[in-house]
Formats: sequence, structure tokens, C-alpha cells
Amino acid sequence: MDPANPVAEKLDILLADDHEVMRMAMRHALQPLAAQIRWFEAADAAQVEAHLGSGVDFDLALLDLNMPGAEGAPTIARWRREHPALPMVILSATEDAALVRELIALGVSGFVPKSDAAAVMLQAIRLILAGGTYAPLRFLSERGGVDTASETGSGAFGLTPRQIEVLRLLARGLPNKVIARELGLAEATVKVHLLAIFRVLQVRNRTEAVVAAQKRLGLIESE
Repeated sequence: MDPANPVAEKLDILLADDHEVMRMAMRHALQPLAAQIRWFEAADAAQVEAHLGSGVDFDLALLDLNMPGAEGAPTIARWRREHPALPMVILSATEDAALVRELIALGVSGFVPKSDAAAVMLQAIRLILAGGTYAPLRFLSERGGVDTASETGSGAFGLTPRQIEVLRLLARGLPNKVIARELGLAEATVKVHLLAIFRVLQVRNRTEAVVAAQKRLGLIESE
């Protein structure tokens, strides 16, 4: 098994979207997640609640924000209260930074725009299943008018704000010694941050970390 792309033996996933074509696309995109995936599909909020109350121990819930019967963030907040241990990922065609921040604050594990490429979705869900949090940086970064540290507490994508700074400098090709000087850290501390970054991004070296951030997670955006 490739450690950068782990495959689970079995997953039970709740997939809720009122468009059958979207559900089909998600099933296809996420099939590499596990050797066996049991899909429990819902087309509206009532069906979601029936699945949530069925006793199935879901590994993940992929939820359309605006499906029939749902009221957006308030519905998600209620489901979060009722099922706090279930990782919930919001799928939405709405790309509203304030809404994304509200959802992350509610404790959802991720926000994935429906416009994202299938490969990006797959890597985002892998990160979430590994215990991380995902949302495109454009909704969470200071460029978008948001201080990631204050809005999410632990930073985006499962990385701390300091680790994101290290990763950005790494993408510029800077060695550990220069990164340490730029951030006012000890070189040993930079190495610790790099190990944490590798673990969260599920990569093995500096090059793979930069590629993952640029190509798969959208973490390092072009100026």
C-alpha cells in the first residue's frame, strides 16, 4: 500500500445530494478510498435523518448544503449536535467565504466545492479520513480577509498557521536554515514542523509536500 495514498479495507459513507448525477460522480471519484465502500444515498434531509437514525456506524457523511428539506447551516449545526463523532463534509455549489467559515466553526470536517476536480476531492477526503480538516485556502486565508489562526484555531487542512508558513517557504525552495531565520525559529523546530506537515499531507519528503499542497489541496496558491 502506498503510504501517501492509503486504502481502507471498508468504509460506510452517507452521500446526500438531490442530484443523482452528482452522487454518481462522487461515487466514482471516491472509489479509490477503500477496497469496499457501502454507499448510503439520500436525496433530501428527511432521507439523511432516516440514515442517521438507522444505527449504521458511518465513517463519513458527505452532505449537500442546500438539498430539499435542509435549511443550510442551521440544519448542519443540528446534525453536528446530534452526531458529534461523525465526520461531516459539506458539498456545495455556493462559494461564500463567510458561510465556509461558519461551517468550519460548527465543527464540520471539510468544505468541498462541487466545482473542484475529482482528484482534489479525493485527496481532500483522504485528509479528512486521516483526521484533518479541509477547505480551499481562498475561503480561509488572509488574502480573503480572514486570519486563519483566529477563525479556525488549528489552521486549515489540519495544519497549524505556523506549519502553513513553513510550507509556503518550503515551496520557494528555501532550506531549513533559511526558513528558521525567516520565521525566527530554531532549525530543529522547523524540522519538527516538517515532520508534522508530512504526516498530515501523507507524503514522504519535501518535494511531495509541495506538490500535494499545490496540486492536490490547493494550499499554496499562485500570487
